[in-house]
Amino acid sequence: MTHPRGAAAPLLSLVLVLAAALSLAGCGGRATTHHKPGTTHEEASGSSGTLLPARDESGHRLREVPAATAPTVRVEVRPDTEGGWNVHLTVERFRFTPDSTGGAALPGRGHARLLTDGRETARLYGAWGYVPPGVRTLTVRLHADDHTVWAVAGAPVQATVRLDGTPAASPTPSTPPSTQPSATTAPPTPLPSETGRTVTLTITGKTVQPPPDRIELKKGERLTLRVTGDRADTLHVHGYDRELPLSPGVPATLTLTADRTGLFEVETHDSGLLLTQLVVR
Repeated sequence: MTHPRGAAAPLLSLVLVLAAALSLAGCGGRATTHHKPGTTHEEASGSSGTLLPARDESGHRLREVPAATAPTVRVEVRPDTEGGWNVHLTVERFRFTPDSTGGAALPGRGHARLLTDGRETARLYGAWGYVPPGVRTLTVRLHADDHTVWAVAGAPVQATVRLDGTPAASPTPSTPPSTQPSATTAPPTPLPSETGRTVTLTITGKTVQPPPDRIELKKGERLTLRVTGDRADTLHVHGYDRELPLSPGVPATLTLTADRTGLFEVETHDSGLLLTQLVVR
């Protein structure tokens, strides 16, 4: 049987209309930064920074950016009245973008991840979070939307605090709010010195006082670290390749000139403790 003449033309027009409709549906309306099909999150097309071969403990690659434009994070913890800790983040040159998670690495955008006692346990898409009881160490690390880790001088952009002691119990009417116990953290206090700045750190077991934070330095500024530990160990300043032997109960001093810009971690070799971070601008 033969079709009436010209029947193919309407059929072709219908096919073209359907193809156009599918094409528009695939565009999804507004533009998105989500990664391309067939690629991983870490292979997204963000052009910010330099993707490094190094990875963090969870396997996420580091994305290097200059210290002058890198995001920063500070963490404050307060005991929750029903147990655990409430976590508050203060970030600079960074904003949380939950709608773009999985997309390209755009400057100053992304989310935070919580590492409790060295294990990644949660993500934060805003300034507040919660850590359950029993956690001893909390690290907050900033990630880009493609899940890579923002980094400066080869080190992740992060902040670490020690959660020592037991969270405060529910307040009683006789206890004014201003006198309730607080677990807020404070950065190491620089002491005046004729040769620059001096920071004193004390190591007891796996606890560092003051809790690890960041020391802001200007390029060319001199810094003296005065460290007392309760066991034999070796202090190491990453990026400067400076080491300092530590003897139990004996104060040890290391002085350096901050002539390299970036973020540098100060830690102990044997115990693997993060003592502080140097930010040189």
